[in-house]
Amino acid sequence: MTKTFAVIGDPIDHSLSPNIHNAAFNALGMDCTYIAYRIPKGELKEGIESLKLIKISGFNVTIPHKIEMMKYIDESSEECRTVGAVNTVTNENGKLIGHNTDMGGFLEPIKKRNIAIKNEDVLLLGAGGAARAIVAGFAKEGAHKITIANRTRERGQELAKFAASFGTESDEVTLEEAGQSAGKYRFIVNATSVGLKNEPSPISTNAINSQSIVYDIIYMPMNTDFIIQSKKNSATIIYGYEMLLGQACLAFETWHKVKAPYDAMKKVLLGGF
Repeated sequence: MTKTFAVIGDPIDHSLSPNIHNAAFNALGMDCTYIAYRIPKGELKEGIESLKLIKISGFNVTIPHKIEMMKYIDESSEECRTVGAVNTVTNENGKLIGHNTDMGGFLEPIKKRNIAIKNEDVLLLGAGGAARAIVAGFAKEGAHKITIANRTRERGQELAKFAASFGTESDEVTLEEAGQSAGKYRFIVNATSVGLKNEPSPISTNAINSQSIVYDIIYMPMNTDFIIQSKKNSATIIYGYEMLLGQACLAFETWHKVKAPYDAMKKVLLGGF
């Protein structure tokens, strides 16, 4: 019997997850399929019920449901509780178990490059859903200090408090201040949506230099203005598609208990650009 998996969110038609997971099933000859399923904000409870009715084997959760989904799971993994958000769910005979692969997926490309995080300073732009997983990941890996820059200062302050809850030094600055002091940080991460529509970088990149590691979690377009400008200053670049692949591989391994075919997933993902 074919097992069905899905990604839920709104909007969802742009999601590359079906391509990635279906390519993995093909590569390994698995009798599974993966679909995109739109659940509008405010309809999560009903949406989950309908997924249970079709006996969905597992699903990914994206914007705007990651935090609210915490209410509808029966059990949660340690990462899930740490971050306070769910992005991967396993259905075990009607019991929903929540996981969070955003944290590990974000860290994976940094680890692949053998870049140390311990005792380094981080500048994080944005304070949305993914930002929590990023903060938790950096804190867990022993970052020295995390500075949050966000358009609305209240959310930035909330996230700085969240960072402090791990015992990590943290503070909050404006986006303008972030641009001026960017050169002082080892990691500069864009977790805002600025760049999705080819807008100019959310901060000035003038202070970014060859010691900077610039990571943009936007994967479409692959080269955002933030990345293009940072490349000119010889920064080390980590692309958003690498986080997308990292978390997809972890979700795949959570569901199927086999190693994800990284190269097959990467090939279809980059072909999608």
